Amino acid sequence: MAALPDRYAESLIDLRELTAEHLAPMLDEEIAAWRTGLDWDFSASADLVRRFVHLRALSGFALMTPAGVAGYSYYVAEEGKGLIGDFFVRDSARTQESERLLLEAVLDGIFRTPGVRRVEAQLMMIGCKLGPDLAGEVPYSRWFRSYPRMFLEVPLFPDAPWPARECANTMFSPWTENRQDDAARLIATSYRSHVDSQINDQYRSPGGARRFLSNIVQYPGCGSFFGPASFAAWDRGDRTLCGVSLSSLVAAETGHITQICVAPTHQGRGIGYELLRRSLTALSAHGCKRASLTVTNTNDSAVRLYEQMGFRNRRDFAASVWENR
Repeated sequence: MAALPDRYAESLIDLRELTAEHLAPMLDEEIAAWRTGLDWDFSASADLVRRFVHLRALSGFALMTPAGVAGYSYYVAEEGKGLIGDFFVRDSARTQESERLLLEAVLDGIFRTPGVRRVEAQLMMIGCKLGPDLAGEVPYSRWFRSYPRMFLEVPLFPDAPWPARECANTMFSPWTENRQDDAARLIATSYRSHVDSQINDQYRSPGGARRFLSNIVQYPGCGSFFGPASFAAWDRGDRTLCGVSLSSLVAAETGHITQICVAPTHQGRGIGYELLRRSLTALSAHGCKRASLTVTNTNDSAVRLYEQMGFRNRRDFAASVWENR
């Protein structure tokens, strides 16, 4: 990584110059923030950060104060795109200016990577609002777009309140790993021209969707993948995959729906409802007391379904994209 511009010199340091011990108090505070704010156990993700910092293999910056590390953000950049993996500033140092300084440094680092023209981020723990009304204050504002999203949560009970629904010409089965290629094609088809494909460009092709599926199954960013609460829907006629609901465990008593989609040709039949019902029922049977998911505000049909099933908004956040076309 090239040397930091002078304007960062007193406040920021390359993460590869630090040890895991330097980050420990800040990561402990971040773990507590995820637990109290979102019922989410961030420990596995924090352990992954510690491991990569120990290996000097994490690209990003730490925000420094006389008391030590006050915040950090890291990123990955490959195949022409950067992804901001995490962003957190401790309460004692969190101001709009400190967060903007850290965000600007991370974006500078990403855009200095040869070939990178797009950056994606969904920053749950950032304090300042990254919305279109603040575009003039956001670094690289001329490339910036923001998509409001919600983190929704629903309580789970042993006696599920959702009745089973018959879906014409559709059968359901447990998820298995050998269906990832079919699911990748389904996701690419389902999200074609959808707002979420503007947020995550992996949705735009089967190859990208396959990488997305691999990430949510193998890595802890969306929790620990939980197969028993993941399901597939099939067309009885031609036996094609027409819907999926994938789940994870993000805490001992909290489940999370990492992906739910239905083929455009099969929407309006109640398949999304039945997939979600099965996932929530399985999570409840496992002992979860609550489940969460995220949704883009303008996805009206999905928002209506989730609200009808008892989901309520726990936190507003934004999906942010910087694209140098």
